[in-house]
Amino acid sequence: MELLGYTMEAIYLYTLIIGGSLTFLYILLSDILEGVFEGLSETYFNPTLVLSFVTLLSGTGYILEKITGLNSVFILITAIVSALLLVTLLNVFVLIPLSSAESSNTYSIEDLQGRVGKVIISIPADGFGEVLISGNSGNIAKSAISLDHQPIPEGTEILVIEIQDGVLHVTPYENASLNI
Repeated sequence: MELLGYTMEAIYLYTLIIGGSLTFLYILLSDILEGVFEGLSETYFNPTLVLSFVTLLSGTGYILEKITGLNSVFILITAIVSALLLVTLLNVFVLIPLSSAESSNTYSIEDLQGRVGKVIISIPADGFGEVLISGNSGNIAKSAISLDHQPIPEGTEILVIEIQDGVLHVTPYENASLNI
């Protein structure tokens, strides 16, 4: 079968070369191009998925045209279905988990409530100091005031009771171990 004077095999090959080249360029320039596609990629147009679809469609079509003697329309339908299936699997099992993994390193200030930390800049009775809260993903230093309006010296372990306006309200933490 021919389309616009070219065989389907040639169309698939040219599309594969162009799609593969654009995919490679998008990978190299994705940080720059991310701003261009930002509004579109979150709704209906994800360049990674579109370029993957074009590349997989043309690659599958080219291989089937080259090694089988099937009808070109049947090959096109098979290539579209297989490309849709593979792009869906790519999105569900690779792209979505990667995007959620990037955001899992962030924390909300509300997550600090109930955590134990250490005073690194002493907290005066009616003023601000600083506390350090250690976690698996790193250390967090935040401004803090004493909940009881009592001074808390540097090096004291504290417990975060509440958070207001980004400031931790803390109290000294007594880690009493039971002697049984």
